[in-house]
Amino acid sequence: MAMSMATGAMGSLLPKLVKLLKEEYKLKESVKEGVRSLEEEMKSMQAALRMVGEVPRDQLNEHVKIWAAEVRELSFKMEDIVDKFFVRVDDGSEPAASPKKLKRLTKKMVGLFTKGKARHEISDAIKSINKKVQEVADRRARYNVDNIVARPAAVTPIDPRLGALYKEVTDLVGITGTRDKEIIKLLSEGDDVSKKKLKIISVVGFGGLGKTTLVKTVYDKIKGDFECRAFVPVGRNANAKEVFMDILHELDPQKDKGQLTMLNERQLIDKIQLRLENKRYLVVIDDIWDGNLWTVINWAFSNNNTLGSRLITTTRKVDVAELCCTSPNGSVYQMKPLSADDSKRLFYRRLFSHESGCPLEFEEVSMDILKKCGGVPLAIITIASSLSSGQQVKPKDEWHVLLESIGRGLTEDPSVEEMLRILSFSYYDLPAYLKTCLLYLSMFPEDHKIMKNQLIWMWIAEGFIQCETTQSSLFEIGENYFNELVNRSLLQPVYVNNMSGHVHACRVHDSVLDLICLLAREENFVSVSNGSISSQGNVRRLSLQKIIKEEHETTPLESVSMLQVRSIATFEPAMGLMYHLSSFVVLRVLNLSTCQLYDHNLWGLWSLVHLRYLGLSDTQLWELPEEVGKLRYLQVLDLSGNLSMKQLPSSITKLRRLMCLLYVKTCNRFPDEIGNLTSMEELSCIHVDSLNIVKEMGNLKRLRKFEVEFEHLSLELQEAFLKSLGEMSNVQSVTITIDGRYKMMDLFGEKWVPPRGLRELKSCFGREFRFSRMPAWIRENPSQLAQLSHLFIAVKEVQQVDLRLLGRLPALVSLFLKSLRHGPLLIDADGFRCLTEFTLWSSSPGQVMFQSGALPMVDLIIFRTGLPVVGDWVDMGIENLQSLRLVNVEICISPMECDYEAAHKVYSVLENALPAHPNSPKYVVRITVNDSDENESKGGDDDEWE
Repeated sequence: MAMSMATGAMGSLLPKLVKLLKEEYKLKESVKEGVRSLEEEMKSMQAALRMVGEVPRDQLNEHVKIWAAEVRELSFKMEDIVDKFFVRVDDGSEPAASPKKLKRLTKKMVGLFTKGKARHEISDAIKSINKKVQEVADRRARYNVDNIVARPAAVTPIDPRLGALYKEVTDLVGITGTRDKEIIKLLSEGDDVSKKKLKIISVVGFGGLGKTTLVKTVYDKIKGDFECRAFVPVGRNANAKEVFMDILHELDPQKDKGQLTMLNERQLIDKIQLRLENKRYLVVIDDIWDGNLWTVINWAFSNNNTLGSRLITTTRKVDVAELCCTSPNGSVYQMKPLSADDSKRLFYRRLFSHESGCPLEFEEVSMDILKKCGGVPLAIITIASSLSSGQQVKPKDEWHVLLESIGRGLTEDPSVEEMLRILSFSYYDLPAYLKTCLLYLSMFPEDHKIMKNQLIWMWIAEGFIQCETTQSSLFEIGENYFNELVNRSLLQPVYVNNMSGHVHACRVHDSVLDLICLLAREENFVSVSNGSISSQGNVRRLSLQKIIKEEHETTPLESVSMLQVRSIATFEPAMGLMYHLSSFVVLRVLNLSTCQLYDHNLWGLWSLVHLRYLGLSDTQLWELPEEVGKLRYLQVLDLSGNLSMKQLPSSITKLRRLMCLLYVKTCNRFPDEIGNLTSMEELSCIHVDSLNIVKEMGNLKRLRKFEVEFEHLSLELQEAFLKSLGEMSNVQSVTITIDGRYKMMDLFGEKWVPPRGLRELKSCFGREFRFSRMPAWIRENPSQLAQLSHLFIAVKEVQQVDLRLLGRLPALVSLFLKSLRHGPLLIDADGFRCLTEFTLWSSSPGQVMFQSGALPMVDLIIFRTGLPVVGDWVDMGIENLQSLRLVNVEICISPMECDYEAAHKVYSVLENALPAHPNSPKYVVRITVNDSDENESKGGDDDEWE
């Protein structure tokens, strides 16, 4: 069961009504009867609300809209009442076992179940609630709500074709190189040897045409020719100061943006000009809406650059594009829709394989649909995704339903309204629970990179995800929801590597964000504030974003009641809009990540007893107070990125409901009573300095993902860790780092039996697991590790049989393999069928031979070695890796080693071998000077492994 926007708080309320009936709460039988009646009526209303949610709002009777809004509001109020009841009953200071305290507690509960009335008995309160529910039910019959028809939909994992599909979109937007060549030609026109002036290109076209995709293709292709480069998204509500800070951060990624917040626009412009002085630069300013903003941004590039620098902008507005290109060296490029043939190619690629093409029965209706998409890639891809159920195509009659639903389409009127009409079909085709999860993304600003795990935990804290069985965790269900939204092309995935298949974040296309913000505002689902607010009812979820002047009528934020707010997300520079935290009495989600916090900002936070999610990552906090232990309903605490935080308070172990705790490696002290956190599913990073902590980790039986760092891994610690790890039957991801001198982990390699659900076994910062030989759990039955996708491992001597064993791991996507020594090794065509990234750290990588057909999916090969480089690096067979796109060779040397001849030799081999490759892979050879660990850079000797 999951909460739906259409059903308000019903999804999380109903289980709580069932919980009220338990004996431990000692309610009178008459009260229980009232609760049962309430539960049944709420179930019926939930079903009706789901049907309402399946129908586009412009097709609903006004009375039905009012009825649905009333029921949703009632569900929120009821859940707030029930939650307050549970908080009081579960309060350790007032246990229900004491008759006197129970009597006093019952009196307190009366006030919770009546609003604005004198205190009555709880039974009267339940009767009052039932009466109000009955009134709403009567109106439901009058408004004929039950005659609304709904369509079911299914949840599937991420479609494996999507990786290739996004490349296809890029190719088509660039017309397989034609368009990007046109842009590159414009960028080079007018140059001469004596005078290369700054040239500006502005790409203009309406939303969804692929302007950003095209310009990013050009940027990636030519950025290597420029000394400084930056790609900066702007968006509709941008301000110049934020854009300047983003430019500086892109030019120097190591620069902390927090250091720039105290500077004004003039000072930031000076810094940019100083940074770009006497440099050849390439800067992209993406998605400019405001001509006045461009005028200010352009001041940063007003110096007369004669080094051939380039500035590219994108915009939806022709007048803004023309303003960007007022100089003699400016050119406007007008984006055009895809041709009919290219539209078909993109549409069919999403739905059918190249081999089968379009079945005859779908040809006519598909052409009619494509006409309405008007050659707009975003429209084509979202419509095609809505016609694909998993990897199956929906029946033909549903194609015709879609055709009628999207009205005139984009061919007659390529406007925002028509684009929203097309996208809305994909929205209303979603199951109710996915609608809610998608609308929640309206909490995030335009162009924001939304981390996948953070989003899923916020969904869980909001109660959007309910689990009726113990077969799957809430997080796994949420991951399925995320995957389905990616499948339907409503979220744009951000991959760890280009084609790794490992999605770690997402972005929302501007047009999709326009749609969900519109719907969220109409349903009073999310209220976005830029200093004022346009909400017409109780504010339930509040997103504090950039402070701008609104043109439409709004209400000052300080005049709006905050008593019902359940979720708050704050984004810099809007932190100054934050209320006193104690005002949000029923708050469940608070995300302050990336905001610079000081102690006074947190005043009142520790009284928010309903809080489930607390995001404090990258807030520059020094410490967490003991009062955090008061947040006993907390499920997620994110402290990552706060490098000055050295320890956690002992009260953290009181948070028995905590499911996810994220903090930084520099936090080197964890309270001993970690075993109390029995609800924990994700934990990073435990800095182990005591045997007791290792033993208590065995109590965390729900752990799915954890990181641990050992200062010194003694045999006693290994044995205790191995025993605790054996208790974690649900573990999917293990990350281990060993500080100080490396130690062998043969005990771990021979006695541990990994759970069947293990997906990742890795280390931080290249500190890999070290074994004398291939671990028993790989040697004896690699097929048992059916889900293992990421592996970091070091074996003293790798043999041919070891490669064959690793190659049999059926789901392996990324492999980091280190070897002290090995003889000639052959990687044949029989294994590693899913591998996309292969890193080999060896003293003799040149002795590895890739047979024809080997590593069919690998697009990235990384070799790390020391001096001397053993082997001649000739005839390695790298050209046999058909998917290869990048070869990276890193030669680690000490300051005393100055022989660069080996690097030049390796580079020459790659230079001769790779140009004939069909993908024309890139190749990089770099020298790394390592003055802290000379032996390690060379590969070490036997003693270094003990």
